[in-house]
Amino acid sequence: MKRVAERLLVAGVGLIGGSLALALRRAGAVGEVVGLGRSEQNLRVARARGIIDRIERDPCRAARGVDLVVVAVPVGAIAPVVRALAPALPPEAVITDAGSVKGPVVRAVERALGTTAGRFCGAHPIAGTEDSGAAAAADDLLRGERCVLTPTRATRPATVRRVRALWKAAGMRVETMGLAEHDAIFALVSHLPHLAAFALVGAVADAGRARRALAFAAGGFRDGTRVAASSPEMWTDILLANRAQVLAALGRFERSCEGLRGAIARGDRRRLLAVLARARGVRRRLTRPPAGARRRS
Repeated sequence: MKRVAERLLVAGVGLIGGSLALALRRAGAVGEVVGLGRSEQNLRVARARGIIDRIERDPCRAARGVDLVVVAVPVGAIAPVVRALAPALPPEAVITDAGSVKGPVVRAVERALGTTAGRFCGAHPIAGTEDSGAAAAADDLLRGERCVLTPTRATRPATVRRVRALWKAAGMRVETMGLAEHDAIFALVSHLPHLAAFALVGAVADAGRARRALAFAAGGFRDGTRVAASSPEMWTDILLANRAQVLAALGRFERSCEGLRGAIARGDRRRLLAVLARARGVRRRLTRPPAGARRRS
């Protein structure tokens, strides 16, 4: 395979950044991989696992001589990291990110880059688990999954082509989407489910006899709350960054819960059965994951 980068900089060598680097290595699509991050311990794990070739803690040193940058840090840190890297990046270097919120993030990055904003194309690889850090990275995590690109009018066509090639080389199915549409969709199918899982665990934890109740938790509770084991710091950033769309999604969820509450309170078997049957039908239409696929966030 043709290389997508001779020297790739991964800023934030965690689950996604590390898995991307491993997938590119597996495909022979990358030369040197430089890892930039705050945690020396995590970077050492990444180097020991062969995810990166070189550790850097200073953004200017990390940026020198790279031709492609992936910023895979929490959404609130993406624009500051890009701002720190930009002065030392070669003119031809292209930048992408891996954030699950696009509107405010892309606009902040474009402001940070100013007249060079054309070198950036936002991306959202739709994959993950509740685990984090370089130790959780896997070379097949991204394979067969979708990656959404969110170019704007400022994005150069050549940038989009290079970023598309990057994620495709990792085995992803790449498509494009507008910023507003992206954030509205993922508020519903990603951000709201995480919020609901956190809330469900909190409701049980606040109940009387919580410890005894949790001792009897089986598949339904465990499967429905798996993502509540995700990073609280990361999800606080995501939920606040996409605040308006998350609140809209949460309002729909609250109305759905109120409908269930009303049917149960009235003893309305017909209405309750109809609501549950509709939900079951919608859930069954979801695309089945490929055999042996990892559980995704």
